[in-house]
Amino acid sequence: MPLPSGRALLGFLVGVGAFAGATGCGHPVQSKLEGRWVGDSVENFDDRHVAVATGWARGASLEFSASNLTVAVPAEDPRTGAYKVASVRENTVELAVTRKDGAKDKLRLKLDSEHSIRWMLSDERAIVLRRE
Repeated sequence: MPLPSGRALLGFLVGVGAFAGATGCGHPVQSKLEGRWVGDSVENFDDRHVAVATGWARGASLEFSASNLTVAVPAEDPRTGAYKVASVRENTVELAVTRKDGAKDKLRLKLDSEHSIRWMLSDERAIVLRRE
């Protein structure tokens, strides 16, 4: 079999590079997050606030698509921004999210299973989300 010419080899390498860029080379956790997650319940809220917090949580969602995150919460327009995995410790994932206006946010999640994650609002309080 003859060796490819320099031009053919260069074309092949450019094609492979474009394919790798299109398929993403992000953090492996990104594939675990991919898809839409909807609010299901809350954890560690005072009893007098559980009903209201649960209602709010059930109207919330996180949608991960490639390196973009869309956050939807009740009474607000959904917000989309690019995200990167900032850190991973056991099942705790911290994301760095850049909004379209350039503002930066952090989001902490606990990956419980492939069907359940917790959006950590504080060290104790969380919104439990399930994969749609």
